[in-house]
Amino acid sequence: MEEKSKIIELPKILDKRGNLSFIESLQHIPFEIKRAHWIYDVPGGQTRGGHAYIETREFIVAMSGSFDVILHEHGGNKTVSLNRSYYGLYVPAGTWRELCNFSTNSLALVLSSTYFDVADYIDNYKVYQGRVYSKVLTKNDLSGQVLTMQCYDARKTSVFDCTLLELDKHTSEIGNLSVVENLHSIPFDIKRSYYLYDIPGGQSRGAHAHKELQQFIISVGGSFDITLDDGYNRRTFTLNRPYYGLLIPPGIWRDLVNFSAGATCLVLASEHYNEKDYIRHYEDYLNFKIERT
Repeated sequence: MEEKSKIIELPKILDKRGNLSFIESLQHIPFEIKRAHWIYDVPGGQTRGGHAYIETREFIVAMSGSFDVILHEHGGNKTVSLNRSYYGLYVPAGTWRELCNFSTNSLALVLSSTYFDVADYIDNYKVYQGRVYSKVLTKNDLSGQVLTMQCYDARKTSVFDCTLLELDKHTSEIGNLSVVENLHSIPFDIKRSYYLYDIPGGQSRGAHAHKELQQFIISVGGSFDITLDDGYNRRTFTLNRPYYGLLIPPGIWRDLVNFSAGATCLVLASEHYNEKDYIRHYEDYLNFKIERT
């Protein structure tokens, strides 16, 4: 039986400091996340997409603003409007899709089940129709991993282990795109993605550390500062570009502050949510770190 596209409602955690929604692989979406990309700075009247994938499945969210997704399914078309950060559209493999009617400052997050492979694309609609009807769905394999998965002793990590990484920025007249791939762009597998939005002026987020979790934090819209603390040293990073991200190993206390109006913070995490992994009180954190040798 062929899969169909569907809207999936995501958790929405309301907080006076700003709202949060999250997506966990094989929990909220029916695949493991191999790749995440976001589309931004789309001029009015432009269309993105206009292709299908042979094997890749996708989950598309409007983190900011709104846009429409036109899908070709089973010989017919349907249009899905995305305009809430806590809803997303699951798109099965073999589905032609186009993204259009982008509002001002709209921001699309796309989570994918495979690494990028040009052989997986079908960008000619006539060819697509032939492949759909004949069910010829084969493609080439992707080459091996580039980065080694990192393991840390959270008691020994320092703020100098945190790294600002520049991401690929694919620019065009129809909008820009930045992408992160597991073990290609960052040294871990993405198990969870979450994002902070609707953050009132003067509010801060974070104020915790993790025992095992690694994170990659991006300002996909607006700007904010991250102050990192290892119990001995502090460093502050300003994130204000959607093609830069901050890699944070476990064992680092962080505070997110100085959010601009309309700022959106995207976090890619190495594990599913686990409350036992959090250290939420600074004194407990200092005691945790003081045990280092």
